[in-house]
Amino acid sequence: MRDNQDILIDERGRLGLITLNRPDALNALTLDMVRAMRVALDRWAKEPTIASVAIRAAGSKAFCAGGDIQTIYLQRQEGRAADSLVFWAEEYDLNRVIKRYPKPYLALIDGIVMGGGVGVSIHGSHRVAGERFQFAMPEVGIGFFPDVGATYALPRLPWRGGYWLALTGARIGRGTAAAFGIVTHSVASGRFDAILAALEAGKAPHAVLAIEAVAAGEAPQLAQAGIIAQGFAGDTVEAMLAALGESAGKGSSLAAEAVAAMRTKSPTSLKLTLAALHRARSLEFEEAMRLEYRICARIIQGHDLYEGIRAQVVDKDRDPRWQPDSLAGVSDAVVEEYFTDLGPEELVFREAAP
Repeated sequence: MRDNQDILIDERGRLGLITLNRPDALNALTLDMVRAMRVALDRWAKEPTIASVAIRAAGSKAFCAGGDIQTIYLQRQEGRAADSLVFWAEEYDLNRVIKRYPKPYLALIDGIVMGGGVGVSIHGSHRVAGERFQFAMPEVGIGFFPDVGATYALPRLPWRGGYWLALTGARIGRGTAAAFGIVTHSVASGRFDAILAALEAGKAPHAVLAIEAVAAGEAPQLAQAGIIAQGFAGDTVEAMLAALGESAGKGSSLAAEAVAAMRTKSPTSLKLTLAALHRARSLEFEEAMRLEYRICARIIQGHDLYEGIRAQVVDKDRDPRWQPDSLAGVSDAVVEEYFTDLGPEELVFREAAP
């Protein structure tokens, strides 16, 4: 069954299969794709013939590189910035459905997975990585923050690894992702079709993956896990930069790269992201999603998100002009405003239709 050209929804025996089908756009998510996934997942949750659900992507370069941020930019240009909230509300509700899904949900991930792609994969029961797997949450580089449930997931990673990923936008391969617990299984991507065939026949996912599993591979960043844990242990961005600078001075290449990366990011996004991680690490998933939505409602009123998209995606000059342009210019009071209750505009989760 073909819902639209950007996403394919199929029922194959005992398997419900979703295929992200925008390879030329790195399978970036659109609102229509989010809605098609939600309808399918709600239906399959109640359908007794469907034993498990899998999501995969067309092409070999990317599983999903995020949401359609060019649309977010155009909405602002056209005076419709608030329309972006419709996308985020439905996307976050979809993330919740995946997190609480009553049946096995397998994400077959090969290539790049970032942003919105993380949201439709990391919260599933089985995160299956191919050899080209590359994970990143680079949102602070466009004046945004790691959302789609990342404020919940990242601070729960070991060795403060989630803080490192969130505040630097660092990219990691399958080995490091497996060590962090982002990936649950490693499989040769050439065996994805065999896995789907077994699921179609009704075989249990854990049994199928036990047969197909391979070694995750090298995890080069783990050699400096202590540097990550120490460098990102601080309560402020400034404290983290100081600790990382000290490690860099002692020869740590990871620390030096982290400092250099953070110096290029939106100062507002850095402080906002750290505050969000601190708050969400003690929240239930649904409350973390409401927190993220509050941030979105405020961030569209500002400058840095649209300047970041302009610099990275529209004009591609890679020279964003952040406002303010220093950490000192971002006060605690300003950060706190992003988290205040939205009252009647709070995110509301929609229950599946009977």
